[in-house]
Amino acid sequence: MADQFSTPLELPLNEETLAAINAHLSQLSPQDILAWALTHLPALYQTTAFGLTGLVALDMLSKSGHPIPKLIFLDTLYHFAETYELVQQVRERYAVDIKVYKPEGCKTIRDFELKHGEELWEKDEDTYDFAVKVEPAQRAYQELEVRSVITGRRRSQGGDRASLQPLEVDETGLLKLNPLFAWSFAQVDAYIRENNVPRNQLLDQGYRSVGDWHSTQPSREGDTGERAGRWADKGEKTECGLHKNFFEMKSRAKVR
Repeated sequence: MADQFSTPLELPLNEETLAAINAHLSQLSPQDILAWALTHLPALYQTTAFGLTGLVALDMLSKSGHPIPKLIFLDTLYHFAETYELVQQVRERYAVDIKVYKPEGCKTIRDFELKHGEELWEKDEDTYDFAVKVEPAQRAYQELEVRSVITGRRRSQGGDRASLQPLEVDETGLLKLNPLFAWSFAQVDAYIRENNVPRNQLLDQGYRSVGDWHSTQPSREGDTGERAGRWADKGEKTECGLHKNFFEMKSRAKVR
């Protein structure tokens, strides 16, 4: 059935074609979804913060027999040291090209705080999310002429991800592939261990999900969510803005 779709896909996709693609991909394994993507998705990259699901996808791609799509890493400047160490491990293990994008005009935390002030995440989280994630991502997509990205999102992560489809088209027209959309955390964890995939050392220190150091803490007794510890004091917040509506995020941000 895969050959019923054009190679590569002709964009933009209409709703009928997108629904047919998702009906097809929903029947496939993550490896087969990725193999389909390598043939059908134009200008394909992988966006990653080096979480477990993204690492599983990368490992699967490395065994596909095809060149690995380039990675886009959004360096917020506030990652843990362990995350930066993992980036280097991934470079060495997979010999993959990682395109690093930082907040506009900033190379260091000092640069960022001179531009935006200290602890922006506390004072204006919408502007912070836009400055460290959303704007750098859009800049990467434009400069690299990205049309499609592989993400590490899964339904079992809950929140806005609970109804995730294998392939989505966002408000800018970007195709977002979620190859492990139907996998549970247990499946991801088992793959990581069985294939000796590099992982963030903080996951062995009580962290369930790792983001910026100022908004990530070890999970607490009674925490049940897969992303417990992220934005623990932010109520219903479950996303950093990268997978929110770009135009709404831009309108709320007070960027300089």
